[in-house]
Amino acid sequence: MRVLVWLRSDLRIDDNRALHAACREARRGVMAAFLLSPGQWRLHDWADVKVDFLLRNLQSLSTSLARLNVPLLVRTADRFSDAPQTLRRLAVEHACDAVYFNREYEVNESRRDVAVQVTLSAVGIATRAFDDQTILPPNAVRTTDDRFYTVFTPFKRAWIERIGRGADIDPLGTPRAQPEPPAASDPIPPALEGFDRVPADPALWPPTESAARKRLDDFIATQIQHYRDKRDIPSLEATSRLSPYLTLGVISPRRCLAAARAANRGLLTDGQPGPDTWMSELIWREFYRHVLVGYPRVSMSRAFRLESESVPWRQDEEHLTAWCQGRTGYPIVDAGMRQLNAQGWMHNRVRMITAMFLSKHLLLDWRLGERYFMQRLIDGDLASNNGGWQWSASTGTDAAPYFRIFNPFAQSARFDPDGEYICTWVPELRAVPRAALHDPRRLAEALSQPTLRLAGDPSPVRKARDRTAPGKPPLKTYPPPIVEHETARARALAAFGRK
Repeated sequence: MRVLVWLRSDLRIDDNRALHAACREARRGVMAAFLLSPGQWRLHDWADVKVDFLLRNLQSLSTSLARLNVPLLVRTADRFSDAPQTLRRLAVEHACDAVYFNREYEVNESRRDVAVQVTLSAVGIATRAFDDQTILPPNAVRTTDDRFYTVFTPFKRAWIERIGRGADIDPLGTPRAQPEPPAASDPIPPALEGFDRVPADPALWPPTESAARKRLDDFIATQIQHYRDKRDIPSLEATSRLSPYLTLGVISPRRCLAAARAANRGLLTDGQPGPDTWMSELIWREFYRHVLVGYPRVSMSRAFRLESESVPWRQDEEHLTAWCQGRTGYPIVDAGMRQLNAQGWMHNRVRMITAMFLSKHLLLDWRLGERYFMQRLIDGDLASNNGGWQWSASTGTDAAPYFRIFNPFAQSARFDPDGEYICTWVPELRAVPRAALHDPRRLAEALSQPTLRLAGDPSPVRKARDRTAPGKPPLKTYPPPIVEHETARARALAAFGRK
């Protein structure tokens, strides 16, 4: 038997369920295929930087597969509807008896996979699908009345209990090498039409499987024990920054869980605070995929809480543009949006702050923000992005009531008290006394002072401006808040109360 492994969001050789099974079961060799789908990716709002990161990881994967004598074939199937016939031609051309793949759970992806299976079956080519993107299959954890969970905490308890009953979650390692390859690998294009070539910063996101594994190892060795206490401080390198690799499957979630458990004396819970907290974040990732499968409407721009669709969202292009550009007058919000625009990534605490600001302070439809994030994020992932946005907008699974509304000034005072994160991304505020960054009245007073001096420094503000990066706007251009917190809060409470 010759097997064609259809790769998608699983760009690795380590702990790849479909690849591992193919290499174990094939007798006439294994081939791999990847379908470039730029048209579909544009419809799904993939970011330029994410596509670039994918192509670079695909190049690295091709090299790794070659060491196993598995050639990587690359074809274009512009839309998902093109995938069935493209794969049929590939399988027939190379005399493949079967196509193996790891499941994807979004609605469009699931429908594509069914269409592929039907098309291949019609010509006598077998298919086999594996659950690989999650630690447990999304339907493996159900309530006592056989429903999908809708609240995280009971889901987490049931998830941990299911693993305790002996679920197969051990990483598989690297598959065995194959006989002489039946074909040569295809070249990987450096860019795709319709996507700007926006390279990910190689210092932040080196595009290889070994780099992902090293990042995990370094995090476990130096950061995980302090993760609970430092993870919400955006100026620190205190999180794993593995999300882009998990999104494309450059590292497996099982590999991450195994490393965290080893750091936690084998425990999944009730161990050390840092590893416990990080493993809980991995379970959040599982939960959002669980929701995606159980409630497919969230893949189709629908709110999880259907009653929230009656919220009277405002339409205000000026406010939306100010939020996108990081010009809201709320320093922590603007810092987050500017980090997103510059790096294609944002610290998770700041993602919550900026998302809640759009949906609660500005009362703009959360779907506008969800889409903007997807268009910018290197780790753009429908399940996690949608789950986070609906949590922030109080339209999702979270059991907390709608009147949870972050005060951005209070958030920055708590998590960026020295203003280090804010001043990194909003350099025109570097001359403002740090306490004023967290108080709208004092910030307005500081910005109105023509002779403002640095706190603890007798030099005039002009010297601080001289140290600002070239091309950055001067201090006086920073805008006042586009909404007042208490007024915006009252408006949001009234709007949600009418739903």
